[in-house]
Amino acid sequence: MTAKPILYSFRRCPYAMRARLALAVSGVELEHREILLRDKPAHMLEISPKGTVPVLLLPDGTVLEESLDVMRWALEQNDPEGWLRGTDEALIAANDGPFKHHLDRYKYANRHDGADPMQHRAACEEHVRFLDARLGEQPFLSGITRGFTDAAIAPFVRQFANTDKQWFKTRDWPQLQKWLANYLASELFEQIMQKHDLWQPEE
Repeated sequence: MTAKPILYSFRRCPYAMRARLALAVSGVELEHREILLRDKPAHMLEISPKGTVPVLLLPDGTVLEESLDVMRWALEQNDPEGWLRGTDEALIAANDGPFKHHLDRYKYANRHDGADPMQHRAACEEHVRFLDARLGEQPFLSGITRGFTDAAIAPFVRQFANTDKQWFKTRDWPQLQKWLANYLASELFEQIMQKHDLWQPEE
């Protein structure tokens, strides 16, 4: 049993980012444990053997080890901006499935035998063009205000943009580029990207 939820997180992981976004907007008090993925704490692996972040340990002993589950749980506790109403399951599935598949092979081509990064970048572009078109119809992916879908997808578009920043800036995706820039400049994003000291277990 714990007094408040414990979050194991890694600052730059997009899955952990979106979990932190929902936790932050919900206002849930928690203990943040920053880790290195190459040096995972024994306690984290004990409660979540798959060894990925985020991991949220609830006071009753329940373990949430999928980022979308962490997001939903946080917003079920408190959803002041109505994020859960702005959930597009199909768009999030497209992000987490095909887009993430190609993003990994574009950004980390050397980790995938035979991967052609330019081919995978082109596949990513198709998805990004769709997002840009959606944002031409409404201010946010979730609708007229930011919501669950924006938080779930923004960290991955950020990762795509950062892979080759100069190239990304030249692309004709005006709505998406504006949306991403505004999201990354938001107080909420700045809040969840604050640096934490690495967590050390007590002796």
